[in-house]
Amino acid sequence: MTSVSRPALHIAITTGEPAGVGPELTAMALAGAAVHWPDVCFTVLGDAALLEARAHAVGVDWAALVGSRVKIGHRPLAVPSVAGRLDAANGRYVLALLDDAIDGALAGTFDAIVTAPLQKSTINDAGVPFTGHTEYLAERTHTARVVMMLAGTGVRPLRVALATTHLPLKDVPAAITIDSLLETLTIVDHDLRRDFGLPVPRILVTGLNPHAGENGYLGREEIDTIAPALAQANARGIDARGPYPADTLFQPRHLDEADCVLAMFHDQGLPVLKYATFGEGVNVTLGLPIVRTSVDHGTALDLAGTGRADAGSLIAAIDTAVSMARNRRAG
Repeated sequence: MTSVSRPALHIAITTGEPAGVGPELTAMALAGAAVHWPDVCFTVLGDAALLEARAHAVGVDWAALVGSRVKIGHRPLAVPSVAGRLDAANGRYVLALLDDAIDGALAGTFDAIVTAPLQKSTINDAGVPFTGHTEYLAERTHTARVVMMLAGTGVRPLRVALATTHLPLKDVPAAITIDSLLETLTIVDHDLRRDFGLPVPRILVTGLNPHAGENGYLGREEIDTIAPALAQANARGIDARGPYPADTLFQPRHLDEADCVLAMFHDQGLPVLKYATFGEGVNVTLGLPIVRTSVDHGTALDLAGTGRADAGSLIAAIDTAVSMARNRRAG
């Protein structure tokens, strides 16, 4: 019986804010595509002339790179872009690139999307209310709840998921409920099994308050909300443990036995992860019907066009997207 080979994986890369480092990092990352990902096809979404110019600025032969494995999904800029100089006129262009990637992934054209950084302020200045990639992806894919997880790559990968994302700190306690935590833990457990190949993920959960509430003396969220959510998650077969004080949880003796940490808010877990892995970390959106990864940094306007930006995080994001897409195919 003759086996039928499956088509190569097809990954879309959105090049993000045109004044930032996204276009040149894409060129730098894909310069090694033939070696790193010989069985993967890429569609780079952005203005073709901009991509060629920024590639040239960092010494990448863009014309030689584009071919059977790397194609351009051309969408023209609204106005010419200058490296390092934001222009709200291109805010809707950035969103259009993201829409093209999402539509292609939902249609099955792309197996995954990788997003270069965008500038939230430019999109808002263009008249489009915008909180971030994570929230926009949830809205566009009609996903009720998604989870932001950052993953550090390496021999001992560190993964940190968030119970809340881009909220003012004063709004965090009200956003953490038993039901919301249970939903988040269910998504994290499910996607770590399916997309990361972990048979029984072990999730360590932080408290919200200093010292995890100090038995109620520094807050009752751990007693009234987090612990009951963990009990319900355990009853569903989810290995979630805690709540632990966040200031002592991020130690090797705890993390060596964990697959993921669930932190209660953005700046509780991510500073630790970024300190340990910045430049090689990956932002993953869990809970979506599509695979999406991104870099762990912003637009770096001061580095745009200089050739000094590091493509390590984008390369790691592509690696992770390829691995996740393969796991979904195998499943």
